[in-house]
Amino acid sequence: MEGKNLVIVESPGKVKTIQKYLGGEFTVRASKGHIRDLQERKLSVDIDHGFKPEYVIPADKKKLVYELKKMADEASTVWLASDEDREGEAISWHLSETLKLNPSKTKRIVFHEITKNAILDAIKAPRDIDMNLVNAQQARRVMDRLVGFELSPILWKKIQPKLSAGRVQSVALRIVVDREKEIMAFRSTPFYRVEAVFRPEGLDTKVKAVLDARFESEEDARRFLEDSIGAKYSIASIEKKEARRFPAPPFTTSTLQQEAARKLHFPVATTMKIAQSLYERGLITYMRTDSTNLSGLALGAAKQFIVENYGANYSNPRQYRTHSKGAQEAHEAIRPTYLANTSIEGTSQEQKLYQLIWRRTMASQMSDALVMATGIKVASSARPEMFGIQATQMLFDGFMKVYMEGRDDDTPEEGEVILPDLREGLGMVDLSISALCNYTAAPPRYSEASLVKKLEELGIGRPSTYGPTISTLTTGRGYIVRGDREGVPHEVENLTLKGGKITSAVKKIVVGAEKGKLLPQEIGLIVSDYLVQNFADVVDYDFTANVEKDFDSIAEGEMAWEEAIRKFYAPFHSRVKSVMQDGAYSRVSREIGVAPDGDVLIAAFGKFGPYVQKGDGENRQFASLQKDQLIENLTVEDALRLFDLPRTVGVYNGLDIVVTKGRFGPYIKYGDRNITLPRKADPLKISLDECIALIGTGENPAKAVIHEWGGIQVLRGNYGPYIKAGGKNYKIPRGVNAETMTEADAKAIIKRK
Repeated sequence: MEGKNLVIVESPGKVKTIQKYLGGEFTVRASKGHIRDLQERKLSVDIDHGFKPEYVIPADKKKLVYELKKMADEASTVWLASDEDREGEAISWHLSETLKLNPSKTKRIVFHEITKNAILDAIKAPRDIDMNLVNAQQARRVMDRLVGFELSPILWKKIQPKLSAGRVQSVALRIVVDREKEIMAFRSTPFYRVEAVFRPEGLDTKVKAVLDARFESEEDARRFLEDSIGAKYSIASIEKKEARRFPAPPFTTSTLQQEAARKLHFPVATTMKIAQSLYERGLITYMRTDSTNLSGLALGAAKQFIVENYGANYSNPRQYRTHSKGAQEAHEAIRPTYLANTSIEGTSQEQKLYQLIWRRTMASQMSDALVMATGIKVASSARPEMFGIQATQMLFDGFMKVYMEGRDDDTPEEGEVILPDLREGLGMVDLSISALCNYTAAPPRYSEASLVKKLEELGIGRPSTYGPTISTLTTGRGYIVRGDREGVPHEVENLTLKGGKITSAVKKIVVGAEKGKLLPQEIGLIVSDYLVQNFADVVDYDFTANVEKDFDSIAEGEMAWEEAIRKFYAPFHSRVKSVMQDGAYSRVSREIGVAPDGDVLIAAFGKFGPYVQKGDGENRQFASLQKDQLIENLTVEDALRLFDLPRTVGVYNGLDIVVTKGRFGPYIKYGDRNITLPRKADPLKISLDECIALIGTGENPAKAVIHEWGGIQVLRGNYGPYIKAGGKNYKIPRGVNAETMTEADAKAIIKRK
């Protein structure tokens, strides 16, 4: 190693590629992220001495640190090449401190893509470690540790053990819970939307139109149709307007997370994992960035590709600027390193994400799309309301040849609608007019994409934190689950006027159905409400966003990081002590109503989660809520259905099939077998045929009994034969054949156990 250059990167995935570019004079090694951190089970922050962090080397990193230290001591120059964001800068600083690197032979380099030119250019332009960026990262780490370590014990004491709170995590939870409360408070009401199909006089074509008013009752809708019998229609106005549509900027971290969720249905954490892999393979630029900027080289490559493949009229080079004050250090948007590579080798997910990035980058450098938007108003001789006809004709597709940005509201992409040549005053023949009943819908629940968008709008957290935050809420603590809502079924009556007659038809519709949304669980609502009540500042949107601004000020050298912590900690800690001293417990309990037999129904949250109690005294009954149920909006009917378990579904091969619920959820009890129900199966609705399919078409469970002597049975179990006696199970030792076992053998095994 003597005389050689040692390059230390973060991830092992980069080592091979960078080593190839740098050659034999360099040795490339990975730190595998941070080599030291705050202690895991202690506060590890010296509050009395300027909030000094107490860093330690984790046990699993000690061998690596020893090896890096030995190599660094022997190297002529140590190149710290961790990532170019605040976290990467902190990793370089920790390496420098822990390995006790000599400043005179230590150089910091950064690159935002793993290509030969980028690596060699970085070697030519080293710099010192930027302590402003390091301090911004330290401030975030220390503040998050203080919040987590002081709030979590309060939740353990006041609500339930093993809960957690976090500076960004708790605000994100509040956003989801606040939306759920909006939905609970929303009352869906019916309305009628009127649609018509017209035929322009003298033309053999049909045109669809929508009335510019809607009606709140069937009576109003019917009256409109009655008034419209025999009415004359004509075009009152035509407005044509050319409109430009502009391409979206290249991807930042958050817009990539949002678009991959919309178009590819990737969770945020999955998107970041795949993007990391693409970056380390040298296929895309650095994936943690707030910038929409593209390098001059990328602009030139995009222009060349567009001109050669689509024509010069499709090229419109443009540079997007990042307007966010908090935009971090990375200098370029996420783009392919080589724009000429329209596809890559890799997993299906890698190929899809790369294609998304390639299309978005290329579209950003293409011409605007040009459309002709036409709006037509059709007047009635019988009523003042007018029908509207909207049409869009594509004049030049421009960037839309390659890419269209997705939407959060799940509405379909707008297609091209071309109308025949129409003029004002032209008569329109009504072929049919329909009044269609629907119900107003509550605000939509957040998806991962729309939650990321909301966090970014509010200035809460940073794109690199969104993935871990959502993962903690959904998988780490169970405050939120990803899931579907079936919606509420309604039977509606639609009315149609055709040929001078009004007819009606009954139709079933479902309102409020949602897929892949973030659904708060009862424990999530309880924790959020408790924090809002007792720590309003910590979960206040503006307060949290202002903390991020402080971090930005630290990164820009405008604020000392200790000052930012001190300003936050004094009032926070005072409130923690006050709340800890009060004896109040946070429990949710509400009386739902009265059962038909007169028993009072109460929904509450207990040690093992939310449940319903029916009656009191010795005859009281308990039932756990299902995963998609909340105490706050549980009805009497919902509660009573929970007591339908255990439920005998039917008989199969002479044995009862019983659906019941245990500690680990609902299951089928069939003979001596227990079969767990699939996640989406409703134990109160599952049919006999569905149960039989789950049980399988194997042997009759009665045949699971190998021997039976009085109260002793030898049974076939999921994990092999066993003995059952006196309500207890006994394992059969190895070497003992269950098929030839005698009663004496069984009694001897029971006695030994």
